Amino acid sequence: MDLNTVAELCDARRGGTWRPGDAWLGGGTYLFSEPQPHIRRLIDLGRMGWEPLTPTPDGGLEIAATCTVAQLSRHPKPAAWTAAPLFEQCCRAFLASWKIWNMATVGGNLCNGLPAGPMISLTAALDGVCLLRAPSGEQRRVPVAEFVTGAGVKDLRQGELLRSITLPGRALAARTAFRQASLYGLGRSGALLIGTLDPVDGSLTITVTAATVRPIRLWFPPGPNAAAVEEAVRDGIRPEEYVDDIHGLPAWRRHLTFRFAEQIRRELDPARPASPSTAGPGLAGPDLAEPDSTGPGLAEEAAA
Repeated sequence: MDLNTVAELCDARRGGTWRPGDAWLGGGTYLFSEPQPHIRRLIDLGRMGWEPLTPTPDGGLEIAATCTVAQLSRHPKPAAWTAAPLFEQCCRAFLASWKIWNMATVGGNLCNGLPAGPMISLTAALDGVCLLRAPSGEQRRVPVAEFVTGAGVKDLRQGELLRSITLPGRALAARTAFRQASLYGLGRSGALLIGTLDPVDGSLTITVTAATVRPIRLWFPPGPNAAAVEEAVRDGIRPEEYVDDIHGLPAWRRHLTFRFAEQIRRELDPARPASPSTAGPGLAGPDLAEPDSTGPGLAEEAAA
């Protein structure tokens, strides 16, 4: 897509004053995918020289906003990262070609704020924290789960830049379970849920994305039963927070959310032996055919 309203391309290393009509340019896969009539100047981050992936002292990982999906996928995962399978599962959840994989950035996926953004799913589920930098140089940190506040709506102030996302070592050491489904084999995610079992206190967190307009995290003390998970999904997600678009009706997304949340609870039950989640893009998981506990919110959706 030719952006014929753009009059200037600037190197971000030179700094300068932020103006109306400016836009940060990372991989450009979204910017150049459709007309951007409001943009007059692109500020290119490509030569900032940020290290794509940097280990942190606590055993975690700092992901530069300019890190591409391909770089994240190829990065070696230490044995201590029990959550390592999530990286590839979320990278493969992209509706993207090989070219997009090698150009699209993690930061761009977060800053688009789309419900089906799999880098949002990954970093929100692993307790990611965004480092935001204002044109003045002032910095602030915001959890990924609070950074995306709606479909395409982010906690970004005028001229602010997403510099990096940090995943703590404790989250990377968690047992995980992954569930994702779409209407078509290569379609955009209609629901993507990730469960994490805390390695320290044994608590369970289920992060709901794609089905909802923003990431929603549901926390449980160790060993929740099916009724507790069902109640949390029912009470923790308002009806208007389910996405309604061509990729899936709200009732279908809600049904999948209940179903996948219960599957995750069972998979991460401490009484069961740890086993890696085998659910990939377009799949609901190894126990999709198992009967689920059909409580309020499941029976009515199934009947609909």
